[in-house]
Amino acid sequence: MRDVDVIRSQAFSITSMALFQVPGWSVPAAPVTESKKRKRPAHDTATPEKITTAQVNVEKLMKRLSGGGERAQKNTKRTERPPRDKKSNLAVRTGEGTEVKESGRQKERRTKRSAVGNHPAADATTRPPINPPSKKKPKKSRDKDGPRHAAAQSPNYEQAETTPAAKLTTLQSGMKQNLEGARFRWVNELLYKSDSVEAHNLMRDDPNVFAEYHKGFRHQVESWPSNPVSHYITSLSSYPSSTVIADLGCGDAALARALIPKGFTVLSYDLVSDGAFVAEADIFGRLPLPGSEDDQPGDSAGQGHAQVVNVAVFALSLMGTNWPSAIREAWRVLRPGGELKIAEVASRFTDAEQFNSTIASFGFRFKSTDDSNTHFTLFEFKKIPRKAKSDKEWSKLLSRGDLLKPCEYKRR
Repeated sequence: MRDVDVIRSQAFSITSMALFQVPGWSVPAAPVTESKKRKRPAHDTATPEKITTAQVNVEKLMKRLSGGGERAQKNTKRTERPPRDKKSNLAVRTGEGTEVKESGRQKERRTKRSAVGNHPAADATTRPPINPPSKKKPKKSRDKDGPRHAAAQSPNYEQAETTPAAKLTTLQSGMKQNLEGARFRWVNELLYKSDSVEAHNLMRDDPNVFAEYHKGFRHQVESWPSNPVSHYITSLSSYPSSTVIADLGCGDAALARALIPKGFTVLSYDLVSDGAFVAEADIFGRLPLPGSEDDQPGDSAGQGHAQVVNVAVFALSLMGTNWPSAIREAWRVLRPGGELKIAEVASRFTDAEQFNSTIASFGFRFKSTDDSNTHFTLFEFKKIPRKAKSDKEWSKLLSRGDLLKPCEYKRR
């Protein structure tokens, strides 16, 4: 069986060779392998031609090395005086601090030269140029000591508020004025409908209320045809300079600011002091001024004594519900024959004749009234002697606060 198998395999191989044999092709019996190594000659002798060539090459190399310093110096000169290009606006600072302009191509060439300049001979004589400043803004660094650095870098917001850019827009300005007007109307109505003690406590708790009220008051005055204070400044300027004037409910003391420089003595009182012209006092309570309602032996009957004031002025200041107490206090501090001047909003009077009669009951004689102004009515009285009154009579007289209505604004 084995012989049969051998014969079959030989027959198959012969048949395969006959099938795949291509005419003209021949396959060698065994492939020839050759070494890829380059064989060197057994004896390598230096010929005279080779020696001469080597000497020439060495001489050329030495010349190049000896000429390297000169080339380095030339490169240094080029670096110190870079070319200018009118088309480029890029500013570069060199090692000496001079500022030159450089184009894009020149920047590339200079960068390449600085890279090649790392050669030992070039490093000894040249300085690499400083890189041009970047156009990008530097990133803000976060430091733990931020407040100090932030204070140096942050803008001055206080100054910015005073610049025109910090002003409010027309809409914002209008809204702000409306809010201030509403605040003024609220404070104004509160002062008219409360007594002086309550108003004084309000001003003490928050002095800003006083400032806000008078700011709104000054704004209201701008729309009036005339200001009663201006009228009194003009009329009192003709009085002798020795006249002592008490401005009761003075506000921002406009009367004192105008008359004191002329030599007058003006004593200004209101619920809040300004530290200069205005002294704090409840004008419906007890004024810090000398004067007594009682007579002393030797004085005129019913005039009181120790008074120093010649003129008492109430310019739109009879605001509290207990305003009659202020008229009694004015009589106490006025000299005999002293003057009482009152200016009030015309719409407040329910009965002007009854008002005059009530003022006269405190010890004054009516002199004149001026209702020519559409907004205000002006009254003038003179102090006269009066009879002593009982507590019941005083209580009835001081309860007549309803003769003046409070100023109320329409609800918006």
